[in-house]
Amino acid sequence: MSTRASTLAGRVMSAPSIIALFLWMIVPLGMTIYFSFLRYNLLSPGMEEWIGFVNYKFFLTDHAFFASLANTLILVGSVLVMTVIGGILLGLMLDQPIFGRGILRILVISPFFIMPTVNALVWKNLLMNPVSGFFAWISTSLGLQPIDWFTHAPLTAIIIMVAWQWLPFATLILLTALQSLDRDQKEAAQMDGAGPVSIFFYITLPHLSRAITVVILIETIFLLSVFAEIFVTTGGGPGLSTTNIAFLVYTQALLQYDVGGASAGGIVAVILANIVAIFLVRLIGKNLDA
Repeated sequence: MSTRASTLAGRVMSAPSIIALFLWMIVPLGMTIYFSFLRYNLLSPGMEEWIGFVNYKFFLTDHAFFASLANTLILVGSVLVMTVIGGILLGLMLDQPIFGRGILRILVISPFFIMPTVNALVWKNLLMNPVSGFFAWISTSLGLQPIDWFTHAPLTAIIIMVAWQWLPFATLILLTALQSLDRDQKEAAQMDGAGPVSIFFYITLPHLSRAITVVILIETIFLLSVFAEIFVTTGGGPGLSTTNIAFLVYTQALLQYDVGGASAGGIVAVILANIVAIFLVRLIGKNLDA
């Protein structure tokens, strides 16, 4: 078979998957972009009107957008710090030859496989409930006043439950990186008189830098669209205190029935996510080339 014929055969065989990908991704994206330029409300069928960039202007100048953007950045940044630091500590612990290490690894990793909705319900009803929750029982036992997490510290509560679910992922990646560390380096450093702190900062942490960058990239992409925990626990409140960009788009689309405004918000969210992803991909590229 000639090169031209084999190339044609390859294109023919790959055409169905390309068409399916186009229908699955490009068409919905194109429809969202089109709707974002319309005054389109489901409560006023047949009254659609082309208004250009008005939806974008309204979305980007609305105080709710800046509040949700700040909440999104705080949520993503806080969860990344907690999961990376916690993942390193748990990875170091699980890398030691301790009794029952296999079972302990399974227990540490298991929260990652819990559905976000179930995760939110467990934290809301069993752990953070100000009357019957586990934390309330501990506070009462110590003679302290229980904290109503979702009233006085709602964003902190969301951060804790999201970090708890993503901590196993960071632990798994960082533990894998730790197991690839050359033991001879550590033994040589110990023979030269280096202590545990020096070994960690000069050998272990530089070795984990690539794994940490990968954790930050993957988690950031998913954390930008956190929704289930907010929907189940606080509903974006009190006020806008726990509303992130994803929940703000949901509010405009399914509570205010503003398809045009929600579409504009979705496009803005996609652009922001891509900016962050490009920045992190370049960061990983520089890290891998170093």
